[in-house]
Amino acid sequence: MAQSQSSESISINIRAKAHQRDLIDQAAERLGRSRSDFMLNAACREAEDVLLDQAFFMVDVDTFEKFQTLLDRPLPATDKLRRLLKTKAPWEK
Repeated sequence: MAQSQSSESISINIRAKAHQRDLIDQAAERLGRSRSDFMLNAACREAEDVLLDQAFFMVDVDTFEKFQTLLDRPLPATDKLRRLLKTKAPWEK
C-alpha cells in the first residue's frame, strides 16, 4: 500500500446521523478543534492502531520456542509486582 507524501489537501466525505455529528462537535469544541480536524485526527489514530496490531514477525523455531517458554512461565511474586498490579491505571483514577 503506497502512501502519498503530497501536501495537497483532498476531500473525504462521510454520512452521519445528527446525534453522531452532535457528539463529535461537542468533543471537538472541548478540545478547541474543528469537526474536520477532530475527525481526521481520530481516524488517523485508529488507522495507526489497526496497522500496528497487524505487525507480523518472523522468527526461527528456536527463538519461537524460547518466546513460548517465557510466556508460559509466570513471573515470581515480588513486592514490586504486587504493587504494580494494585496500582490503578491513569484512566481509572
